[in-house]
Amino acid sequence: MADRRTIIVTGCSSGIGAHCARALKAEGWRVFATVRKPEDLAPLEADGIEALIMDYTRSETIAELVATVDERTDGRIDALYNNGAYGQPGAVEDLSTDVLRQQFETNVFGWHELTRAIIPFMRRQGHGRIVQCSSILGLVPYRFRGAYTASKFALEGLSVTMRMELQGSGIHVSLIEPGPIASRFTANALAHIEKNIDLAGSVHAVDYKRQLERLSGAAPPNPHKLGPDAVYKVLRHALTARNPRPHYIVTTPAKQGVVLKRLLPAALFYRLMRWLD
Repeated sequence: MADRRTIIVTGCSSGIGAHCARALKAEGWRVFATVRKPEDLAPLEADGIEALIMDYTRSETIAELVATVDERTDGRIDALYNNGAYGQPGAVEDLSTDVLRQQFETNVFGWHELTRAIIPFMRRQGHGRIVQCSSILGLVPYRFRGAYTASKFALEGLSVTMRMELQGSGIHVSLIEPGPIASRFTANALAHIEKNIDLAGSVHAVDYKRQLERLSGAAPPNPHKLGPDAVYKVLRHALTARNPRPHYIVTTPAKQGVVLKRLLPAALFYRLMRWLD
């Protein structure tokens, strides 16, 4: 296995991570796929993927992951795809600071800790690819997604800065910014809003009712939602292209949002976003 390209993919229990891990394995990569729960290991292992436990909020699991991959590959880590994350819905005024902190622990600080642990391997070998699965909400805002949006805005700033700092090292950093993708993301978001937000007591109770309908699947499906293969298509380019792009925007709504932000006056753009659901 020494000549096979090695990649760590996080958040592989379902959705984008699970799909990309299997697609990379099919294309000849040696894939180390991480999950948080032991019961999610077996389906990946059944497909020949080396599955490991890692939780971004637990530093010891990050250290154990890196040590295991180091031992199994003799220190070769060609790529890292940070993907595992969750969304905490809720109006900014309804978010406790602890809930906001938890969002950042997973979506920003954990990613940063793992990435810093991997960069020395890439520097020693003189090459590497770091791909961050951000979101269109890392580029444009969206009501009742303040915690998630803030975490992705932070990730964007951290990653583009790191890309500039790593220039000339042989290590390339790219961001993938998807719009709506079919996954368990919305189901997980529903659990978080019900757990951490006072839905009935909030001044936003009427808006929350509509949000809950959408998160629970009661609302009409989004016709623009794509499958995880749309993300894999750009991930593949970021991992293999001679000059990978800094940004890969996925889905029509995401591309439209970026164009509108660029063309419209700020006040008009934010007014337009105010009425989007």
